[in-house]
Amino acid sequence: MDTVTQSAAAAATLQPPNAEQIADDLRLMDHVEAARTLGTLPDNVVIDVLQRLNPAVVANVIPEMEDEQRARLVATGPQAVTRQWALNLAYPGNTIGRLMEPPTAVFKPDQTVGEVADRVRRLVKKIFITYCFVTDDAGKLIGIVTMRDLLISDRGARIGDVMLKSPFFLRADGDLREAMKVVVRRHFPVYPVCDHEGVLVGLVRGQAMFEEHTFEITAQPGQMVGVDKEERLTTPVGRSLKLRHPWLQLNLLTAFVAAGVVGVFQDTLDQMVILALFLPVLAGQSGNTGCQALAVTLRGLTLGDVKAGAERTLVSKEAKLGLANGMLVGLTAGVGMYVIASLQSNPAAFGLAAIVVMAMIGSCVVSGLAGALIPLGLRKIGADPATASSIFLTTATDVASMGLFLGLATLLVA
Repeated sequence: MDTVTQSAAAAATLQPPNAEQIADDLRLMDHVEAARTLGTLPDNVVIDVLQRLNPAVVANVIPEMEDEQRARLVATGPQAVTRQWALNLAYPGNTIGRLMEPPTAVFKPDQTVGEVADRVRRLVKKIFITYCFVTDDAGKLIGIVTMRDLLISDRGARIGDVMLKSPFFLRADGDLREAMKVVVRRHFPVYPVCDHEGVLVGLVRGQAMFEEHTFEITAQPGQMVGVDKEERLTTPVGRSLKLRHPWLQLNLLTAFVAAGVVGVFQDTLDQMVILALFLPVLAGQSGNTGCQALAVTLRGLTLGDVKAGAERTLVSKEAKLGLANGMLVGLTAGVGMYVIASLQSNPAAFGLAAIVVMAMIGSCVVSGLAGALIPLGLRKIGADPATASSIFLTTATDVASMGLFLGLATLLVA
């Protein structure tokens, strides 16, 4: 290595950590791993990095930090920022309150345009400002001033006379998914956030909302099979095991339920081994039917298509689709059973084919109902509809398909 290269390498090692690069790396980590990484950095770098992250990510990472480091950050960081972090943590996850930034450019209605413009000119050297917010003495939001109105208005005019009154705002305790439906036609870069009394408590950027909502949507497929939404590609093996394994134990427990159903009809299987050939056929078809219903229901819940009172229509539709699909695939499966049984010279070939058709129809109807009812039921009890829905659905479809098939075979043929 030549002298120039050595000097460059030495200089690189002396450079302070790149906060932007660290923030990019943290976006790929789960919350525990991110907190562990920040624990190795100087406090001033940590504060810089956290201010570059989505506030929702910050609200999840801070509780995972060591108490000593968290106390130092509160003591040394900008008071407006650290106060906002503490306030955000008071709100539940998936609410607008978790996404807030400190309110900036806040003025009183009796201030003049000239005073506000001079103040904004000083503020923009430190922070990015999109709108000016006007509050009364109680801190309630009463108006918004755009940069255009601030520039063209007379400097002696009161800011209260040029502001846009009755401004749109989001509730801090509002659910993120519901807020996304409200703002979908309001493409503002920044939204004021108020509490239940209308007091301005923060700002939320449209980019932060869409970023967090996108993350929630991409996490749904994993949650359906028990993968925690905070697990990322860089999550260590040990932590991934801790997050996933409990759901696999639950899945094993539910699998025992399906196995128990088969065990009840063990004598029937011993007499007619051909039935075992069609158990995975029925389980697979009913499972796919249920997954289709589950996917449509979850999408409707996410987009807000499932309004109050529309649940019955959704369940009825999935039952009808299950019936129609069950009849069509049942006929095909029945023909398959008849051909195989006939080739084995089974005298009950026609009866077995009829049993396959009836079992397929019944299991598809049950699966369609389960695919709609499971997420609706989870939502009704206040749980995330996507959480492990697939595990519960698999149990329902396996029990229905195997139970119907073997039960009908026991009653009609064995």
